[in-house]
Amino acid sequence: MKRVFAAFADPVARASWSAPSDGAAFFYDAADFREGGEDHFRCGSRENPQYTGRTTYVSIVADRRVVSSELVEAGGQKLMASLITTELQAEGDATMVKMTVQVTSFVGDQMIVGTEIGTNAALDNLVRQMLSPAGL
Repeated sequence: MKRVFAAFADPVARASWSAPSDGAAFFYDAADFREGGEDHFRCGSRENPQYTGRTTYVSIVADRRVVSSELVEAGGQKLMASLITTELQAEGDATMVKMTVQVTSFVGDQMIVGTEIGTNAALDNLVRQMLSPAGL
């Protein structure tokens, strides 16, 4: 569980698995992983990471749970807000990651669908990195 938690806590590691595809970009302009801390990020296509976001950490229990809120904007318009609960649980030698994402879109269902696709792809990337010989 410690390796998986570290992949969430370390912004360099987190950025390495957060982009949902090879054509996507994800950058942290600032990262402060602690209760009350904020991350500021940009994401979107590699050619135009037009989305900006702010993650605020509500509750962190090392190696067990992270609760955060997120606001995503583009061009000064708020697009979505979310509350994200990530729980880690040992299952033998493996770690089960349970993520609950509650999303409110201010611009229609496409933001909800995009959040689901992006989150699932990022978690798939995390699993691949954890299973690779180099790991994180």
